[in-house]
Amino acid sequence: MEVLGLRDDVTDRAAMVAQNTLQLIAFSIGEQTYGVEITTVREIRAWNGATPLPNTREYVRGVINLRGTIVPIFDLRARFGDGQTSPTKNHVVVVMSVGDKWVGILVDAVSDILTVSRDDIHAVPEGNSIDTELLNGIVTHDGRMVGLIDLYSIVSGAKLDG
Repeated sequence: MEVLGLRDDVTDRAAMVAQNTLQLIAFSIGEQTYGVEITTVREIRAWNGATPLPNTREYVRGVINLRGTIVPIFDLRARFGDGQTSPTKNHVVVVMSVGDKWVGILVDAVSDILTVSRDDIHAVPEGNSIDTELLNGIVTHDGRMVGLIDLYSIVSGAKLDG
């Protein structure tokens, strides 16, 4: 019986650790690293252009048709106020679900998958209103700072209806 009780305790601890960790897809914009929760990512694809839409914000590159689903593409560099990306064949689009919609964000490169403790996530320091508005937090992983993207804020105000 004690062995069974120990096994249950180990299983309970593993479940608690899993609840306290977060897996992120990390990607870069210039020298900065950002991440989104891996459960939101649907696909990572090479940049192949997008069909522009009229009357949209400068950070909305347009839309793509992804197997019958129209997906708006957001230029993350432009969304952070650093000007539009001049995409090359090396740039990628990370397609994610935000609520019941799919969106893509144009980034320089996807770097890796990170596992971080929720306890290690810190608030975004005040000072840069764009970063404060568009990030959920910051975490340090292997000596680098990773900004956690707030997907709802990234897509808010995009005026995708034309």
